[in-house]
Amino acid sequence: MSSQFPEARPRRLRRNASLRSLFQETEFSLNDLVLPIFVEEEIDDFVPIKSMPGVMRIPESKLAGEIERYARAGIKSVMTFGVSHHLDSSGSDTWNDNGLVSRMSRIAKDAVPEMIVMSDTCFCEYTDHGHCGVLHNHEVDNDQTLINLGRQAVAAARAGADVIAPSAAMDGQVQAIRRALDDAGFTQTAIMAYSTKFASALYGPFREAGGSALKGDRKSYQMNPMNRREAVRESLMDEQEGADALMVKPAGAYLDIIRDIREVSRLPLSAYQVSGEYAMIKFAAQAGAIDEDRVVRESLGAIKRAGADLIFTYFAMDLALAGI
Repeated sequence: MSSQFPEARPRRLRRNASLRSLFQETEFSLNDLVLPIFVEEEIDDFVPIKSMPGVMRIPESKLAGEIERYARAGIKSVMTFGVSHHLDSSGSDTWNDNGLVSRMSRIAKDAVPEMIVMSDTCFCEYTDHGHCGVLHNHEVDNDQTLINLGRQAVAAARAGADVIAPSAAMDGQVQAIRRALDDAGFTQTAIMAYSTKFASALYGPFREAGGSALKGDRKSYQMNPMNRREAVRESLMDEQEGADALMVKPAGAYLDIIRDIREVSRLPLSAYQVSGEYAMIKFAAQAGAIDEDRVVRESLGAIKRAGADLIFTYFAMDLALAGI
């Protein structure tokens, strides 16, 4: 065998840490991460979420201090989810200027004006039935829900939210929200569309975190996890309706979808590493099966490598404190 065989030797660029770092193709930083947070009204202390070790419901009274703590650590953006004690059939508290949705944005922006506040725009945590909109004959009424989504978006924008993030999975929601925002004078408020949101089994811990009252499922309006072409179509429809950025949710099990959308759209693309993905890593690490830090970085790197520009992750603060 010739001493020249093999001619191609990729291992030459892997010989030591400096070479590996120099030739690394994919990187992420705190600039790429958004921290989702849960804020509960009418409680006095933090409430641990058992299925999401390390994540807590934040008392509204302590939200300002938490936002300041995140900013000191280097976090640039948060996504707000409310745990409401004022539920009704339509989730009307969400478009009340003094309701929890508005108060979260107002408190966060007052505490750290430069923090980018993304307001999750939905109704599942504010309805007594746990669905993402108005029920009519046991089905979610798409078009009435669109009207209410517009109301909620305007209230959040009026309270200071930088980005409206509709997660209700209603047909036409981006266009309805864009029109409502523009009509109210919020032409500069951006829309981060949950443009490809699957009816995933990985949302389980989120239900505990948000105190969901859901009976049944959301399969009639969230996407079938087995549909790839439809996943791309959904995001392209939201782009046509005026979305400023797109999202795939969940992330880790849908890297192919992230890549598919990245190849057909030039909009910023985000991916949401959801509660079940977080919990699997945490519990596996607690069992001694994996190295948590390495797996977190590998999983986020894979999401970035697939084509995501931004990543929503509950690990954001851990990475910030570790100096990423």
